[in-house]
Amino acid sequence: MPTVGIIGGSGLDNPAILKDATTVEVDTPYGKPSSPLKMGNIGVNKVIILARHGHNHQLSPTEVNYRANVYALKHQGAHCIIATTACGSLRNEIARGDFVLLDQFIDFTRKRTNTFYESFAQGAVHTPMADPFDSALRAHILDCAGRVGVKCHPRGTVVTIEGPRFSTRAESMMFRSWGADVINMSVATEVALANELGIPYAAIAMSTDYDCWKTDEPPVSWDAIVRIFEQNAERMLLLLRVVVETLK
Repeated sequence: MPTVGIIGGSGLDNPAILKDATTVEVDTPYGKPSSPLKMGNIGVNKVIILARHGHNHQLSPTEVNYRANVYALKHQGAHCIIATTACGSLRNEIARGDFVLLDQFIDFTRKRTNTFYESFAQGAVHTPMADPFDSALRAHILDCAGRVGVKCHPRGTVVTIEGPRFSTRAESMMFRSWGADVINMSVATEVALANELGIPYAAIAMSTDYDCWKTDEPPVSWDAIVRIFEQNAERMLLLLRVVVETLK
């Protein structure tokens, strides 16, 4: 049976979904991950949950040790990673509360170590990244979303910005012109690192706002993001349970 790594965004790292949960402190060659690992079961499958920003959301997007997080899950036996994340919608058709199953990314970060291969002393490594999100895992999640009646857009391009500030209106309009569908501050870094380690990765994004490109409503605020997250967290947890329980 597979072991599933789950990287939870704000409010979606709840270990209560696990049966027989234990907490494991780990270290890696890249330092400590964002949080202790919560290990347990959903159905017959083993699950490892990691809180991306720490259990108290104390880590900014730039402070998150993405390499340690991905490495820790891989070396604790995760066969795949399913990530959840908040995102801003850059499209009218992606409404607040909608889920988006990401299939492409644009990396607009500036301050991060986003590779395990900083040196080519042991040989050059260039990881293919044409289709970074695992197609089989995405198909399974999409099927499960249909089964439980959760609205989930089947694809979407995410632009990942450095943060922690939100976009200017000019940036938001630029990202739309590039073809991005949603915006967040984490996924591009995670999925690139997962690909380098050869671990299948999929991300379910929850739209919480419209960034700031819409001029007929106030721009995004943190309070609004948290409110939408709280309203929709149970739907995400329901989807995750079904995805994990039926994964083979």
